[in-house]
Amino acid sequence: QVQLEESGGGLVQAGESLRLSCAASGSIFRVNDMGWYRQAPGKQRELVALITNGGSTNYADSVKGRFTISRDNAKNTVYLQMNSLKPEDTAVYYCNADLAPLRATTLSFRYWGQGTQVTVSS
Repeated sequence: QVQLEESGGGLVQAGESLRLSCAASGSIFRVNDMGWYRQAPGKQRELVALITNGGSTNYADSVKGRFTISRDNAKNTVYLQMNSLKPEDTAVYYCNADLAPLRATTLSFRYWGQGTQVTVSS
């Protein structure tokens, strides 16, 4: 069984920083891409940042220059450093990972975390 466990969400004021963490655990053979998505009230879920196993990254235009995604392959963990937070960053943030489980090492599946609330007050 594979599980993505998130931590680091909370309530902060505009301009402050927050760091999200997400660790993939369980019967994992290989973790490929990892990323963060978010969904605000009344909006569709959107990709915030993505990082490949090789370290390539991409970001939503709205967070470029403020957010940084990174990963620790030895820990199967992805991080999202969020600086200069704005009220419009308020959303539920979801960890996502594309990985190959031990039961099917040549295949890959996409797994989701349960979501963590990030609230930025003005």
